[in-house]
Amino acid sequence: MIENILQKIGLSDKEIKVYLTCVKLGPAPVRKIAEQAGVNRGTAYDILKALIDLGLASYYHQDKHQYFMAEDPDRLTGVLEKKQAELENVKNEIEEIIPQLKSIYDNAGAKPIVKFYDGQAGVKVILQDVISTMAKSEKKEYRAYSSSTIKTLLYQAFPDFSESRIRAGIKVKVISIGPGGQTQGLDERKWLTQKESAPTYTLIYAGKVAMISVDNNNNPLGVMIEDNNIYQTQRIVFEFIWDKL
Repeated sequence: MIENILQKIGLSDKEIKVYLTCVKLGPAPVRKIAEQAGVNRGTAYDILKALIDLGLASYYHQDKHQYFMAEDPDRLTGVLEKKQAELENVKNEIEEIIPQLKSIYDNAGAKPIVKFYDGQAGVKVILQDVISTMAKSEKKEYRAYSSSTIKTLLYQAFPDFSESRIRAGIKVKVISIGPGGQTQGLDERKWLTQKESAPTYTLIYAGKVAMISVDNNNNPLGVMIEDNNIYQTQRIVFEFIWDKL
């Protein structure tokens, strides 16, 4: 219990052993402290110097010998206060560099990012991203090409997807490629064809395009592209087809 708490203020395992040994022994030479703590003499000496810098230990000379001892345990609060002050300084420094990092990040964002997902878990990650991304979007509406053959995989991975979308107030325009499909709420649907289904389910939303399909073994897989230019192109094509139906 004591060891766990001392770790939280930044002491290493060996520093804790040496410190607690000093607390138990009282004034003692480095040789005895090293033996009791289970570390070599050189390591013990280095740790004692570190503990002295922290204000947790001190030393004195007597009869040409050097004795080390732990300071009053009340000094631990001082260590914590020092650590808090250091963290506050780090926080201020981080806040200063955030604008620079954001500039670098935004420039990197000019390049398309492609992410791959496998299995039902991967499909669920994509659908959850649609909900979370669109919930933060100013215009809560996305577009989708629905595939009757792939659609069942979506509901297996995320059975409450439509309910979650509706609760979040997210609208969707759907172009169905293949038979079936019906409105669920806050959605519009048109059919491109009801004869042959598409092999891919496509989601077009807030700077992203995600495509869900299956591999040769009928296992679901997904690809997400984060790129505003690709998104805008797919949105324009979708709206053109939508208006023609």
